[in-house]
Amino acid sequence: MSKRGLIASAAAMALLLGVGAAAVRLTSSVGDEASTADESAAGMGGTAEPAAATAAVERGDLVDTLTVSGVLGHGAARPVVNSASGTLTALPAEGAVIRRGGELYEVDRDPVVLMYGPKPMHRTLELGVADGADVRHLERNLRALGHRLTVDDHFDLATRTAVRAWQDDAGLPVTGAAGRDQVVFLPGEARVQELRVPVGAPVRAGQSMLAVTGVEPVVTVRLDAGRQNLAVRDAPVRLRLPGEPWLTGRIAEVGTVAKPTGEDGTPTVEVRITLDDPARARSLDQAPVSVELRGEVRRDVLSVPVEALLALREGGYGVEVVEGAATRVVPVAAGIFAGGRVEVSGAGLRAGRRVEVPTT
Repeated sequence: MSKRGLIASAAAMALLLGVGAAAVRLTSSVGDEASTADESAAGMGGTAEPAAATAAVERGDLVDTLTVSGVLGHGAARPVVNSASGTLTALPAEGAVIRRGGELYEVDRDPVVLMYGPKPMHRTLELGVADGADVRHLERNLRALGHRLTVDDHFDLATRTAVRAWQDDAGLPVTGAAGRDQVVFLPGEARVQELRVPVGAPVRAGQSMLAVTGVEPVVTVRLDAGRQNLAVRDAPVRLRLPGEPWLTGRIAEVGTVAKPTGEDGTPTVEVRITLDDPARARSLDQAPVSVELRGEVRRDVLSVPVEALLALREGGYGVEVVEGAATRVVPVAAGIFAGGRVEVSGAGLRAGRRVEVPTT
């Protein structure tokens, strides 16, 4: 049996190389013996195999890439916890965007207003309270809403005046004290993801009224933990939305804890990706997206089509170099696989030489 008659299956390729399926031919590294056997068969009237196709050894850059599936959304949802008691009299629409000073919901016709802050409000802010960062966050919001005051950690008479003016503008009882039943601190503007209580229902402190997300679109990928090396924070990626051309983005966050997901329980890490041009995807939610991750880059290396790679009987790999009417097997060291090609290095290999590839 000739060397081209022994073709390893795709499964064997995956086992030997640990990469995607491809065909590998099995041969001896003694190329002259194989060529002589072919010539003898032709001279004795036997039927020689059809000439194999050839491909060039190329020099250039190879990039290890992986295309995975993700979901376009707006990031993880967080609950908005109520601190007022009474009847829920108004809610925003799902998908609405609430900004600083906007109404999140209404209890007994009094609005509960969004202000920006890194942590939830934990006390009523009024004249006489101890200084603190929460006072500074309140004052920063009041100033951003057009009220004149010095932003510091101290609730003074100027702060109370600004609070009273804000309460009057917002349609709240004018008390000069900002309470948790009037203000909800969130990190920034919020998009309403889910309504959890119907209008008209009685509500109490500690109840989750609605869930919100960030405003900018985010792609979430559950990446096989074994390929986590392809997800590097701030690394560029390419994405394709349904019916859209390729977009670009960057990896914003890579999970550090692998969790079993899917039916087979494969360990995965969560990767979040932001878009360079988020305006092109703001109208979509929970849409499937293809993500191309870029991994290792090998600069100025020789490569051949994956199909040209031989699995040698004595172990290792080789390629069959075409030299005029004859061929010889050159043992090679295989590097990364990318775009249907494999990095190779071996004695006598150079760019432009032809190697055999199996015909289909």
